[in-house]
Formats: sequence, C-alpha cells, structure tokens
Amino acid sequence: MRAGRIDDAQALAELAALTFPLACPADMPAADQRAFIAAHLTAEHFAGHLSTAGHLVIVAEDAGRLDGYTLTLVGEPLDPELSAVVADPVSTAYLSKCYVHPRAQGSGLAGRLMAATLDAARAAGAVQIVLGVNGQNARAQAFYRRAGFAVAGERTFTVGRRVERDLVLSRTL
Repeated sequence: MRAGRIDDAQALAELAALTFPLACPADMPAADQRAFIAAHLTAEHFAGHLSTAGHLVIVAEDAGRLDGYTLTLVGEPLDPELSAVVADPVSTAYLSKCYVHPRAQGSGLAGRLMAATLDAARAAGAVQIVLGVNGQNARAQAFYRRAGFAVAGERTFTVGRRVERDLVLSRTL
C-alpha cells in the first residue's frame, strides 16, 4: 500500500475503466457505464485528484502493477444528500472510490486497502467516513459491513443517463 503519485494517473484510469463496470447492476447499459468512465475516470481526472490537497489516493501495488485503489476526499464539502445523513459533515471524509482488480479479489487485498484508507482519512483529521454503494451490489455491501460501515441513508447517483438509488454507509474513525 502506498499513496498514489501523479505518474499513477494513467494506470489508475485503466484500472478504474476495468473495475467500475463490475460494481454496476447487471442491467445497466454499457453505454451509460462508458459515459461515466469518460466523464469521471480518466487519467486527467486522476491527475487532478493526485495533485489536490485532501484528495487521498491509496494504491495497492504488486510487482509494478496496480491491483487496487481508493479515492477519499477529506475537507471537501459533502453533497447535500450525503450531508443530510451524517452528524458532522465538516469532519466527515467521503470515500468516493474503492476498487480491486478481479485478479486480486478474494485475496484479502481489499481489507488491507480499506484499513490503509481508514488510517489515512483519520490521519487527515476526519472523524467519520461516508460512502455510497449501489443498492443492488450485495457483495460490496457485505464487504463494507465487515469493515464496520452501517447504513445511514440513501442518495441518488447518476451513471450516464441512468439514475441509481444508492445506500449511504458510514462509520466512525
């Protein structure tokens, strides 16, 4: 585990393009997935995150390849739907992305990546962390429950032209 570097931007975009569709509902059109990837998961977007204070990118690297990553925003205002379900929006971090390459799933890597992410958010001053997870993604929900997250509410999340209903999960740090 390590902090992401600006030279990781392209590899992060490639990993994101591979892993984001795996978290989408089976009936989500591929065109909507591609639109989301093009709008939010490009090398340029990752370079922006990697160069912005309070945007914590943690990567899991093995033999020079990225096997997982998280993106956590600390000190950024939460969107209104997230703010509505947390007690203290000012000191709450937002776990925006948490993905592991299929080759590393089931290896325990995701748990280690989550532990490093929670430590980094805590070190950055957050006292709580919140995330959104698709309401149909039972595997991700189970993972987050094992990591100590609990349902705090719901929000909408737009992927392409499709509006999804996500669960909002949170935990103290």
